[in-house]
Amino acid sequence: MAEENVTFTLPDLGEGLVEATVLEWQVAVGDRVERNAPLVEVETTKSAVVIPSPKEGRIVELHAEEDEVVAVGAPLVTFAVEAEAPQAGIVGRVPTEEARPARRVRLKPPTD
Repeated sequence: MAEENVTFTLPDLGEGLVEATVLEWQVAVGDRVERNAPLVEVETTKSAVVIPSPKEGRIVELHAEEDEVVAVGAPLVTFAVEAEAPQAGIVGRVPTEEARPARRVRLKPPTD
């Protein structure tokens, strides 16, 4: 199956934090990782946390060195993951214009 590269950015770690310092990478380029396996330990002004891997795949690139400050939303790591199989689409045709109602609806009750 084909592989595609997916870049994971530093997530928002909460409480208004806008950056984190990379303390220690738990993986190296070329390693295969499972989803939720330890990926990187980062330190914010509040605490040190280990960020788990959001994907299963092979590490292609680490975008930050240890002791480097990374902004929230900046690239952190790139994975090579198996490309997902195409999803089934709509069977048939999609109408291009709205069909007219087949039945009339009375808005006022009949007066007898």
